[in-house]
Formats: sequence, C-alpha cells, structure tokens
Amino acid sequence: MKQYMIGLDIGTTAVKAVLFTTRGEYIDKETQHYPLHTPDVYTAEQDPDEILMKSMRALNELVERNGCGDEIAFVSCSAAMHSIILLDHSGERLTDCITWADRRSEDTAEKWNGDKGLAIYRRTGTPIHPMSPFIKLLHFKEETPEIYSQIGKVVGIKEYVLHHLTGIYEVDKSIASSTGMMDLETSQWDSEVLELLDLTPKQLPDIVSTIKVHQSIGRNLGQTGLAKDTKIILGASDGVLANLGVNAIQEGDVAITIGTSGAIRTVITEPRTDPKMRTFCYHLVGDRHVIGGPVNNGGVILRWIRDELCQEEVGQADAYNEDPYEVMTRAADSVSPGSNGLIFHPYLAGERAPLWNAKAVGSFYGLTLSHERSHMIRAALEGVIYNLYSVYLALREQMNEVKSIKASGGFARSEMWKQLMADVFGEQLTVPKSYESSAFGACLLGLYALGEIRDLNEVADFVGESDAYIPEEKVYLKYQEIMSVYIELGRALEPFYDRMDEIR
Repeated sequence: MKQYMIGLDIGTTAVKAVLFTTRGEYIDKETQHYPLHTPDVYTAEQDPDEILMKSMRALNELVERNGCGDEIAFVSCSAAMHSIILLDHSGERLTDCITWADRRSEDTAEKWNGDKGLAIYRRTGTPIHPMSPFIKLLHFKEETPEIYSQIGKVVGIKEYVLHHLTGIYEVDKSIASSTGMMDLETSQWDSEVLELLDLTPKQLPDIVSTIKVHQSIGRNLGQTGLAKDTKIILGASDGVLANLGVNAIQEGDVAITIGTSGAIRTVITEPRTDPKMRTFCYHLVGDRHVIGGPVNNGGVILRWIRDELCQEEVGQADAYNEDPYEVMTRAADSVSPGSNGLIFHPYLAGERAPLWNAKAVGSFYGLTLSHERSHMIRAALEGVIYNLYSVYLALREQMNEVKSIKASGGFARSEMWKQLMADVFGEQLTVPKSYESSAFGACLLGLYALGEIRDLNEVADFVGESDAYIPEEKVYLKYQEIMSVYIELGRALEPFYDRMDEIR
C-alpha cells in the first residue's frame, strides 16, 4: 500500500485537506476558507463552485507542498450535513448551496412539528427543523414552485464536489440519513417523503455505503495534483466521523465536538429515535449508528464575544503577539465558577438541540453593577457548556451507561475550557491527541474500506494517547445548582421567542 492518505473535510466555513501516513501519523494540513452569505437573519448560503474550487486547491497545495502525489493511497471524504443544491435537468445550478444554518423554512417546520412530523422523524432519524433538507424542500415547493418544477437533481455539497472527480452523483448512507428523507431500516429513500415532495428517486443521488471505493479518479485529475490511481472513498458526515476519529465507537462512549457549532454523540448498533424528538439518529457504517444532538452555538459564541465585547483584549493580544482567545480565556479564568451569578443562554444563532427552535435568541441573566467584562466572557463559555450538558441529559436517557467522554474540536486548544467541561459534566474528560478528528475519522474509514483495518476496534491503535481532565467535586456541585436554574430559566423564556421574532 502507498505511504500516505488524505482526509478531505468540507466544513461550513472552510475545507481542510489533512495528510496522514497510512499508520495514522499526522503530517500536514491545508485549509482554504470561504464565506457564508447571510444577507438577512434567515438566509445562510454558499457558492458551491467556490467550495469546489477551494477543495481542489486544498488538495493540490497539500500534495505539491509535500511532494507526495504518487504516494497517496486514497482520499476519504467528510462533510457538514443538511446542505442542498438544486440542479436542473442539464446539471446547471438552480440555487446556491443552502446550508444547515438557513432559516427560511421556519414556518414550514412549525407546521410539521406535530404527529405527522414525528412519524417521519421516527422513520428517518432527522428531527423536524429548518436545518432538515426535507423541510427545506417542502418550503421551496410551496414558496418557489417556478424553480421547484425545474429540479433535475437534489444534491448536497459533498455530492457536488465528488461528482467533479467521479462523474457520478452518489450520497453515502450517513449524509443521506441526515436529510430527513432516508428510511433508517431500509437505507432507501422514504417513499412517503418523496411523495410529499413530488420527487422521484432519480431526482436524488444513489444511496451507497460510506465505505464505497472508487478505484481511481475519474476526471479533473490535473486540478488535484494526485495520481490517477488514487482511490476515492465516499466517507461520511463530519459528525459521525468525529466519533471514529477520537475512538468513541463502543457502547457507552460519548464524543463531544465544539467547532463553530457543536455536537454530542454516542454509537449504537441499531437505529433508535427519541420519543420527544430531542436527538438525531444517523448511519455510520455497517450496523453502527450515531445518536446525539447538534448545537448551533459553539465557538461562534466566543468569536462574537471577541468581536463585540473584547476590543481591549484584542488590542492587548496584538501588542504582545498573542492569540486574542488566550487573553480572553485568561480573563475568564480569573473569575470564579458561576460567573458571580451571571448566566448566559447562548442561542445567538437560533438553536437545534435541545430546543429545536430556530427562533431562540441569546440572553444574559443576572447582570448587576458588580459584573465586569471578564464575568461576561466566562458566562459565555459556561453557557456553551451548559447547553451541551442539557443535550447530554437527553442523550443519557437513551444509554445504559457512560463509560467515557471524549472531546475534540477547536475548543480543545483551551485548557480552561476543557477543565470547565469536566467540571460541568462531573465526569473525567479525555481529549485525544489525534489531529482533526473528522478528517482523521474519514481516513480511518478509508483504511477499513480497503481492508487495512479489519475490525473497527483496531481504531484505538491509531488514535493514540489522550489528555485527561478530572472534575473538581465542589465546582461540579455548584454547577449542578446553576444547571437547574439554567434549565428552568430557559423554559420560562421559550414563550417569548415567537413574540420577539414577530416584533423584530
């Protein structure tokens, strides 16, 4: 087998091409950024051709910089979920890439948030919410019939990019299961959903295994710098691959990821949904499925705090050549747990789990004249973790036991934030030293697809050591008291989200 492998991770704000040896050692990474177009509070779109171009550029620059084009065994793919691109019958775009964050289908989601929507959720595993491609398509069918009638194919961003290399529109079972349109039991497009949408299976990509292998790059080879015999592995969604990338694939393992957004997930061996529709259920590989909850508000909260409240810290960071986030977390660390009675609900981008309410908004509660900016920074950090913990409580109801909690994502660069998570959860937190968990998970899946890993239990040999964070009991007990207020206060605020949305 050749010496290297690449995980291509197509995210919401950037694409990353990550180079590893086939033994799992991290070598290098190329990141290419692209904008999210948000002309109003409801719209969140991207130019799929820009993402395609940046994906090819990331591969090319990574390969050229390392001089390894002939030594890449395969490229395996990861991508953000819930995107749709409408194409006409000639393959031309009717829309841009409509991302998970797009809220234009809010009213449609509300109409379906009853028994009929619950029945579809139980079959497909995707909660009824504006993020869902099923709900997005219903919205387009109702609001823009002149465009909808021209649909030749509905694809997501990963299918769009891979079509450029393979010439085929295929969707892996993981991404398909996050559309709200695939029956989890049959792994086929749900006939009732297609009837509701007035679509046929031919207007959707073929559903294939996450470990399907294309034995060579079919076309546009020159844009990648790769050799023609480089294999392409379909891969899966970034969320389920993050579990694989941190070795959280046994019953009782919990994986937490905080990037721009965040999620908490665990692996099960048969499809399972929540009677209260608080969690998702998506396919990974074979009989393995992942249940959990995604949150809109992860690192984006800290970025908002930086941009809107922390110009002094940013200036200090510039003056001393530091990362502004390090300056901010030092300020937060100077404040005692609980932020002196200040609670932050981090719903600045609406919220998926645990609320599943796109109209949710953020709030500080408990502000007094004694609070300083450092209290607000810490309260924001705590609020993100409180929110994830509330999702964990719903997930915990569906688990027999919790054996481990493993975390990854951009937040893991902060020692303070990792200890905070351990203290709020009251469990030992381990942070594997593996790089780029979703891209690494894609590569591990690629090794499994090619038979280089015969059993997924061997993933543990590749992930390596982890750092451990132990909760402080007194701090945990204090956070438990605060959590009861956080949850009760959140419930009390819910009736106002609709009212304020109408006023705004």
